[in-house]
Amino acid sequence: MRYATRVFKVNFAAMKQVLIQSTSGDQHPLKGRTVTLAFHKLHPCFAAEVSGLDLRQVHDQETLSLIRTGMDEHGVLVWRNQPFSNDEQLAFAERFDGTLHAKTSVAVLGKNRFGNEALTDISNVNESGQILAADDRRRMSTISNRLWHTDASFEDPAGRYSMLSARVVPPVNADTEFADMRAAYDALDADMKASLEGLRVHHSIAYSRQVLGFEFSQEEKDKLKGAVHPLVRTIPRSQRRSLYLASHAQQIMDWPVPEGRLLLRDLMEHATQPQFVYRHVWRQDDFVIWDNRATMHRARSFDDQKHRRELRRTTTLDLPLASAA
Repeated sequence: MRYATRVFKVNFAAMKQVLIQSTSGDQHPLKGRTVTLAFHKLHPCFAAEVSGLDLRQVHDQETLSLIRTGMDEHGVLVWRNQPFSNDEQLAFAERFDGTLHAKTSVAVLGKNRFGNEALTDISNVNESGQILAADDRRRMSTISNRLWHTDASFEDPAGRYSMLSARVVPPVNADTEFADMRAAYDALDADMKASLEGLRVHHSIAYSRQVLGFEFSQEEKDKLKGAVHPLVRTIPRSQRRSLYLASHAQQIMDWPVPEGRLLLRDLMEHATQPQFVYRHVWRQDDFVIWDNRATMHRARSFDDQKHRRELRRTTTLDLPLASAA
């Protein structure tokens, strides 16, 4: 189901000539062209499908700023027919939002098959393209992505935007769900909001992996110390308040562990009610961007011992972006 549509136009006539290198090697000047961005709402609270652009060709700050404005409002943006290469995805992520997150949990388990830790391998295959064995440590770790989580909340600075490119989509549903943490916060009563003010939470990926029985070695744990973040955040550009939760949320600082974990569990259950959740059904060459400060997400289960599923993720760190509008 789709909801309201908003349209933005970018006119390049008043801008300097911008030359975009296409994958075929041809150069395409954007000067004098008007690009229309249409945001089609996918859920009453958040998430929109965007049409009107090949993101590989977006270099100008005016268009990038409009995309950021769309992120401020919708939290999740879905783009169809975006056949990124690895290098193109990395380049766009840096143009769009700056410094990339490369200190991932997968990186401590083995070498990245793409040669760049900033390009996270969200797949169930090995270096040869064969499906990972059920007991492969890489699979046993990444299966925890089926828990509700927020990317890189176990780092400081944490993740800001994540960008996921669908390269191989299985013939069965292997969807991703997103939860709007801004709407979830808005729905809390005044007393609960007041009780959450000032609370800080320790996030640890070693904790979230352990929940499903995966154990890092001590050497691996030493590389994944975790980080502390506020339980409620104010998103700078939109000034909206948002719960900041994840399966990585291990404990509330200065609280007894049981009481803290019970509150975190209650808030997770509240925030993932159906009225706050959008479910994305993947198509080949989909490209989805989400704001980790405003959403949680989780992968849904499928027969990963039978069907290949390959996606590539880039995540930016929540650092000042000098060129952003």
